[in-house]
Amino acid sequence: MRTDLIRKTTLTAAGLAFTGGAIAGPVTTAFAAPTTKPATQTQTDRKGHGERELGVRYEAQPNFYYCGPAATRNALSVQGKNINVDDMAKEMGTTEAGTNSINDITPVLNKETGKTNAYRSVEISTPDANTTQTDTLRADIVRTVDDGRAVVANIAGTSTDTDGVTHSYEGGHYISVVGYHDNGNTVTIADSADPNQAAYQISVEHLADWIATRGYATS
Repeated sequence: MRTDLIRKTTLTAAGLAFTGGAIAGPVTTAFAAPTTKPATQTQTDRKGHGERELGVRYEAQPNFYYCGPAATRNALSVQGKNINVDDMAKEMGTTEAGTNSINDITPVLNKETGKTNAYRSVEISTPDANTTQTDTLRADIVRTVDDGRAVVANIAGTSTDTDGVTHSYEGGHYISVVGYHDNGNTVTIADSADPNQAAYQISVEHLADWIATRGYATS
């Protein structure tokens, strides 16, 4: 089985399971109920040197295989955009098997951002991220968030956030990265899988290992 960017991703029913715990931190500015239409205007907030968070109009994914379109919708909401997830799913070729790779998401991000080169795909091809790959991810997140955009990442496996809550997606998943703290050593996740854990923070090292064998879309 290939483990590069074309590896298929599906969020299985088992992958929806979380351990207990609350949403971590004052992360996003406007997490709405999944049935609520998001506003078309959001704000970015620079809190000081070394950290920044973007305002997200959150929506949960409507089914187990829409994590790619939902993560992309949440990411684009920081730019004030309101895009239907069904339309995105068609553009990405999403099926009940999931969205094939980050390469199917990057063109949609560029189209909706209105720039052909706003986003590019980056692969972490190794089973675990090395120092160079982690440093690159950190720099990519800081630059993208500072540009007022969110990163979309294709992840797989299990990781633990800064509150000690475990998030498990053995079949694969897509998430949005909407902020950073401590110069990018900690990042803020908007996760469409469960509105009860819509936002949390994770170390960039853990995120890099979570992305390993897959990829992410960044400025």
